[in-house]
Amino acid sequence: MTEESLHNAGQGLWLACVEQLSQDLPEQQFNTWIKPLTASVADDFSKVTVYVANRFKLDWIRAQYAGRIAALLEALYGQSITLELAIAQRENVTRTYVRPTQAAAAASGAGGSASAPLAVEQVAAEQPVPAPVFRTRLNPALTFDALVEGSANRMARAAALHVAGAPGQLYNPLFIYGGVGLGKTHLMHAVGNKLVADRPEAKVLYIHAEQFISDVVKAYQRKTFDEFKQYYHSLDLLLIDDVQFIANKDRTQEEFFNAFEALLAKKSHIVMTSDTYPKGLTNIHERLVSRFDSGLTVAIEPPELEMRVAILINKARAEGAEMPEEVAFFVAKNVRSNVRELEGALRKILAYSRFNQKEVSIQLAREALRDLLSIQNRQISVENIQKTVADYYKIKVADMYSKKRPASIARPRQIAMYLAKELTQKSLPEIGELFGGRDHTTVLHAVRKIAAERQQLTELNQQLHVLEQTLKG
Repeated sequence: MTEESLHNAGQGLWLACVEQLSQDLPEQQFNTWIKPLTASVADDFSKVTVYVANRFKLDWIRAQYAGRIAALLEALYGQSITLELAIAQRENVTRTYVRPTQAAAAASGAGGSASAPLAVEQVAAEQPVPAPVFRTRLNPALTFDALVEGSANRMARAAALHVAGAPGQLYNPLFIYGGVGLGKTHLMHAVGNKLVADRPEAKVLYIHAEQFISDVVKAYQRKTFDEFKQYYHSLDLLLIDDVQFIANKDRTQEEFFNAFEALLAKKSHIVMTSDTYPKGLTNIHERLVSRFDSGLTVAIEPPELEMRVAILINKARAEGAEMPEEVAFFVAKNVRSNVRELEGALRKILAYSRFNQKEVSIQLAREALRDLLSIQNRQISVENIQKTVADYYKIKVADMYSKKRPASIARPRQIAMYLAKELTQKSLPEIGELFGGRDHTTVLHAVRKIAAERQQLTELNQQLHVLEQTLKG
């Protein structure tokens, strides 16, 4: 293999490990401790060096996650790998080695605890200082061109494009909501990157709501609210992710309201994301919620089949690989929930293909995703969907199979049929049979009806989102 292909394969291994951790860990844990990590992989894959920012983070990663990371790397590669933790700096660095023999023992707990203490060695090495964080905190790779468009995100993408091209005018604020991993953050970064490309002098800031909370706390402790306000109130574009995190934080909400008013007054633009629509937010001041809802509120839905296929093919090409269309369809049919899970599945397949030196095929994809497919087949069944929907809408499970047709029963039954088509591999006739022997045309009508109404009715979309998250555990 060439040096470049070795590097790509090594990064593929690390990215596959990170993606698996993103699925296994709570989102906030992952974003705080795992997402900022970078890694280099030895050409022979015998060692993976993971770089952390400082001694505190090194100790925490070693204690809480090192064993789990080492075990995942070995599981993905199929052979023993030494995990090395290092502080990224130009002078001597302290590195912590997790012995391959300990990785399996450390895999059991989320914190990576092992039966024997981890061996530690002190060594000296040169590691270049990472490039400084760009002041906007934007990820330059997340652009409109890199975002696959489909019916699930078309309206949100069009609104975001408009904001990027004419900030401070229509759709201010722009409020984007939807489930985890659907592309809300990508869309926000795309807005910021386009504005910076068009107007390099513009003051653009992408920030997670928890960072805003942290900044408020620091300003309160240090009595530096003047500097805080000067910084946030001077922006041309504020992109704030997961705004629901400011719930129950009165001082943060007060400062956010002040920043909100100041930015709107000077024709600056605000773009926010959330896991729910404005009026669905709880423990947030009513005056803030009314501001959130005063511009344009748009939803991003789970991607439809054709969009999932396009995402897989495009992402594979970006990784320097080709995914046959039939394989993309196989994966898309089995990974339905969000783009993040699609990307994770793709990385597993590509890593499995490279490490085993096999062409990408449906059989290879089946092998690479066997754990995921096993979990899905075990957890989501039509019977489970019927029970979950019946409980949610407070009807009897027997009503799912009955011939009764009052709206209080027919509507949940249609929703259950829609979810059965979306979340299982059952055909329309099979679903109809499980709903009291109904014809497949009845199921098709229900699926189309709920799918269309989901695009129009915010309340229905929120209910479906809750049901989907419940069923997926």
